Amino acid sequence: MFKTILFSIISIATLHAQEPNESEQTKQIKSDSILKKDNTHKFKFKQLIIPSVLIGYGVIGIESDGLKFINSGIKEEVNENIDEKITIDDFSQYAPALSVYGLNALGIKGKHNFKDRTIILGTSYLLMSVTVLSLKSITKVERPDGSSFNSFPSGHTATAFAGAEFLWQEYKDVSIWYGISGYIIATGTGAFRIYNDKHWLTDVVAGAGIGILSTKIAYWINPGFKKKYSNQTKNSMSAIAPFYNGKQLGIGFIKTF
Repeated sequence: MFKTILFSIISIATLHAQEPNESEQTKQIKSDSILKKDNTHKFKFKQLIIPSVLIGYGVIGIESDGLKFINSGIKEEVNENIDEKITIDDFSQYAPALSVYGLNALGIKGKHNFKDRTIILGTSYLLMSVTVLSLKSITKVERPDGSSFNSFPSGHTATAFAGAEFLWQEYKDVSIWYGISGYIIATGTGAFRIYNDKHWLTDVVAGAGIGILSTKIAYWINPGFKKKYSNQTKNSMSAIAPFYNGKQLGIGFIKTF
């Protein structure tokens, strides 16, 4: 049962990553700090479908006896067949987002320069963290291992999928395989949260939806943010550095003149 459900999650994530870019690709003007004229920053209702379905599944699962039964079945299979826990998910959750900076360091340019993509990622992490922490405090779902009552939704999974969508948006015009690889890593992170008996399936599915949606919103509102602060001096530089350790949320802002 667990393998079948995991395969379904991977299939959904891959289909999302392969969603075609409807606008024609345009050449980058002057430098990578200038946005390409595509649909990245345009809001479209159909882009809400996948994250909404994922979040809805998780929310319904909080009270649904049928989905709780599936959760319990997976937990029993995990406990029966797995003795040793692997905590790779504590690190893999950040891999998709860090890949964007790594690829840029290797000379493979993404859609935005360092400042713009950092603001977008910071906005995404802030939205995602506020949503996750708020739901954890409201729902108070017990973790499968009984360690605490903050299981729903999975913060690790939300972080991983926020990064995967970030990687997809930055590099889908270079190669869709960058985006697909990010979603595979994110799906693996969610699977390991279940494997390590830290989250129910519904926690992981909802976390994936929250992560994807947070990054999409960050891209949608970024043009307005840039326009508002477009009068900054050429010599000024700003950077946003968010942090989230599972319990605490914070964001730092640095500005030089």
